[in-house]
Amino acid sequence: MKKNRLDENHRPERRTFLKAAAGFMGSTLFGGVPFRAFAQAATLAPADRCFVFVYFNGGWDQLLAFDPKDPDEFTPDRAAETRILPGYNLINDPARFSTIPLRPELPGVGRSNIDFGPAVGRLANHFDLMTVVRGINMNTLGHEVGYRYFLTGKMPIGSAARGSSTATEIVGQMKPRVPISNIAFNVESYNDRYPGYANALRVSRKDDLLLTLKPSSQLLDSDIEKQLTDFRGQPITCEQAAYGARGVGTTYQNSRDQMHQVMAQQMESSFRFEANNEEMEEVRRRYGLDQGGRYDTEAGRAAMVATALKKGIAQCVTINLTGGLDTHFGSQLVHASNQRRGFDALASLVDDLRKSDHPSGGKFMDHTTIMVFSEFSRTPLINSAGGRDHHLCNSCMIMGAGVKHNYVFGRSGDIGMSPGTFDLRNGASDPNGENIFPEHVIATVLASAGLDYSITRVEPLRPILA
Repeated sequence: MKKNRLDENHRPERRTFLKAAAGFMGSTLFGGVPFRAFAQAATLAPADRCFVFVYFNGGWDQLLAFDPKDPDEFTPDRAAETRILPGYNLINDPARFSTIPLRPELPGVGRSNIDFGPAVGRLANHFDLMTVVRGINMNTLGHEVGYRYFLTGKMPIGSAARGSSTATEIVGQMKPRVPISNIAFNVESYNDRYPGYANALRVSRKDDLLLTLKPSSQLLDSDIEKQLTDFRGQPITCEQAAYGARGVGTTYQNSRDQMHQVMAQQMESSFRFEANNEEMEEVRRRYGLDQGGRYDTEAGRAAMVATALKKGIAQCVTINLTGGLDTHFGSQLVHASNQRRGFDALASLVDDLRKSDHPSGGKFMDHTTIMVFSEFSRTPLINSAGGRDHHLCNSCMIMGAGVKHNYVFGRSGDIGMSPGTFDLRNGASDPNGENIFPEHVIATVLASAGLDYSITRVEPLRPILA
């Protein structure tokens, strides 16, 4: 795995948190209208529309997730013909994983129109909020290319990202009145056309976030913290003030004042899941966290996402939720277990947002759109090492506000799970139709909130829109 693609095991040196702080200040330094609006607000208020982009790192096995196949139809003796082998019987953990695709039925809701692979687990019970998109053509088998393609909806140039991240595009258009409009947790973020207010606060772990938000103490335990204190609050020199005539010094002073306003709100305490109080005890119970309130688990990261949205701290959160998926050998159990951790954490997040009241009315899930993706998928056939390799036909899931619920758009082929061709106006299979690409998914997410999607240069998948 290359160094520039982070996963949940990445532990950067402590000094790298300054990059997060610099991004944070950059978001105030240029075009700080959203921050000024926040600084003038008496209390934090959640954004009326929230977005969560959930990344499964490494290329998931979609047979275990959002594009399962019936093992009674795609049998081992037909594998040479179909080039598909679900392999659910090879997971060898029947207590945790089904050997057939799941299609839940809930009282008062009905039966799911979506079938799920065994790794999805209890997240499948939220089928009534979901659209699953299948048969997506990734046009790449490279990790960085597929990852950046789905983050931006634009095919990279070589492996270099092109365009802004979708979260940046949303914040750039909506200009939300929240203090940190865009958080990128252990993922890349790009901004190629908006002022600094749309920049993401990029953090690699929870300590980066806490250290960036907390007020400076008099007892500093590292040179890095001393640098951050200088960064936050040292007086502007006469030389720097001389630039005030052109607005630079004044803008910097305003930005610093806004930073102090953010710290004065004590937002850092909202993420102290280890605190001994009723609120944090409820967070630990809801997400299954231990007394230490550990973040360095999928469940801890999901709790962080919910806190950022519900406390009115952020509008968009993009998060690397789980990894360990870049495996080309070994048992099906490894991939199933690694995906299940991510899906269970996501289920807890959705449980939380479905139960939590939004101040504008309804529940938080009524105001939140979640997109779940990976950079590509795994081959439908098992290789000689007992694993699966890179495959360009992919799937993803969108749920919540602005999209149709309990719905499937597209399909992969019955031979080798090849990308399908469709009439994109209605989703019907059409041999003379078009492929679905990541840009269609991104255009759909933008259109679901009434935003301008022209930057994608494609039309959204209109049958998906609510």
